Amino acid sequence: MMKKYFLSLCCIAAISGCGNTILSSSGSTDDTAVLSTNADICLGNGITIDYRFDNARVDDCVIYDSRVTLTITPENQPINNSPWYAFKVSSEAKRDIDVVINYVGGDHRYSPKKSVDGKYWQPLTFKSTKKQLRFSVTASPTPLFIAGQELVTNQAYDTWMHSHKQSPDVVVSSLGTSTKGRNIGMMEITQPNNKEWLVVLGRMHPPEVTGALALFPFVDNMLSNKGREFRQRFNILVIPNVNPDGVADGNWRHNAKGVDLNRDWKAFKQVESRLIRDKLNAIVADGGKIVFALDFHSTHKDVFYTMPSDYGLNPPLLVEHWLAQLAAEMPQFKVRQQPGTSPNKGVFKQYIADTFNVHAITYEMGDNTNRAVINEVAINANDTLMMQLLDTPANKFYGQ
Repeated sequence: MMKKYFLSLCCIAAISGCGNTILSSSGSTDDTAVLSTNADICLGNGITIDYRFDNARVDDCVIYDSRVTLTITPENQPINNSPWYAFKVSSEAKRDIDVVINYVGGDHRYSPKKSVDGKYWQPLTFKSTKKQLRFSVTASPTPLFIAGQELVTNQAYDTWMHSHKQSPDVVVSSLGTSTKGRNIGMMEITQPNNKEWLVVLGRMHPPEVTGALALFPFVDNMLSNKGREFRQRFNILVIPNVNPDGVADGNWRHNAKGVDLNRDWKAFKQVESRLIRDKLNAIVADGGKIVFALDFHSTHKDVFYTMPSDYGLNPPLLVEHWLAQLAAEMPQFKVRQQPGTSPNKGVFKQYIADTFNVHAITYEMGDNTNRAVINEVAINANDTLMMQLLDTPANKFYGQ
């Protein structure tokens, strides 16, 4: 199960705000290059910067004495401000290394973290301006992972999905392949007579890792014994990693064609969104009814982007009642509901609302939200949503 993996990622539950300091722009200095490369590995002065792994991102590397200067650039522009970086650092002899990361085309967003094995992560003390990040690490012959967030790779999703295969009603299969030919995996949890479907998506935007850290326990909870009654009535479709190319390439936001997938749910020019659209249409053609959908993301704060209760969706107050119940269950957590419409942007929740006449939400966790809180909120959000859906008569999803 993903629970063990999630806990290992979150062994430092209070990962946010660890010693970060904001520098004035005058705090930056120029570096004299003795070695610069655009390859997938950078060598100099006994130091190795390695970005030959899934989810890595470094666009240029300069090593001078014991200082490493990296440049991070977006896959294309215009783009959302989400500069992502991930690499491994090692040294022939144990020593302290100063790391400078310069952002081109974006401003600092993600606080640096380190890990020996890619599973257990610790925050690094750092200083930053809008365009630059600085920190120091002790390097040794053992490679040390450095990244803007915990690494949740394509393999991690495959491992998680297959951990649920022992359940008799869970089928893990391929939805299809991405632009670059990577598998887009899905889980279907069904019963022969069920007609109502809950849809769960994740990772349209590669760096939005806290969304993934919420999706895993949300779904795990639904597939546990606590969700048995729910699964007796509702089918579940889970597509946790919509953008595997972007994840593998360490993209800031886009797919392999440089497109924001959460802006393609109107034009459907990208294979990833078309595959999901066709799957949902096939469910309906087979007599199924999409009744609710969630799309997991990350941003600067915890927020639930919803459709307005007066938009004409069925049933109208479902989301308001659900989030009110979540707030009652977790008074220490601020439940922010932000309703709105975006009919011409190609956003997933708008597509679900307009196509199936039911509610959908964009479930956003803050970049720096305590990882234990993310887990707790996800479990409570799932508990309360299951209760709300079970309390809703089937005819209400049809507006009857």
